[in-house]
Amino acid sequence: MHLGYADSGHGPVLYEDPPGRTRFARADVADAAGRLAALLSEEHADLLLSYDPQGGNRHRDHVKVHQVGARAAELAGVRVVEATVPRELGVRVARPLLLLRLVTRYRLDEIRGYGTPRASITHRVDVRGYAARKRAALAAHRAAASGTGRGGRALHVLIRSPLPVFRAVCGTEWFAEPGGRTGELVP
Repeated sequence: MHLGYADSGHGPVLYEDPPGRTRFARADVADAAGRLAALLSEEHADLLLSYDPQGGNRHRDHVKVHQVGARAAELAGVRVVEATVPRELGVRVARPLLLLRLVTRYRLDEIRGYGTPRASITHRVDVRGYAARKRAALAAHRAAASGTGRGGRALHVLIRSPLPVFRAVCGTEWFAEPGGRTGELVP
């Protein structure tokens, strides 16, 4: 779905808005949420997938997706479920990568703030059967996959990994539902 906003890019600089458009990171939450709520109502949606409060990876557009999605779900009266990762898993994976200096731009104290505590995760979905599609979708996100930034190199290696490795690493998706509600994500 597209609400008409321009991509905000990544990196430390948030460039000026392109002619006639607003970068999503600068979007007014109330306006964007109103647009999204109208679409949710029009489509008779009863569930909205969004990001956790950190936007998954703290990308400014992903954080805005969380803010807009939470408000739009409230306006439209739909259930919202936020994509996340178990915080403890992130720390467990990061620690040896940091010690081996395979990851150098992150700090362990920073990584401890990513994701959601395992006890707050309400849904776990096995997506191993869709690994090839998921890898292709990530590869299509060219800016992230070719970037030299914090996660660009790691994502590039992950996308190029053999499918069984990718499936093992990316075969589960986690979600947290505000309020701790559990149950099926689809009827």
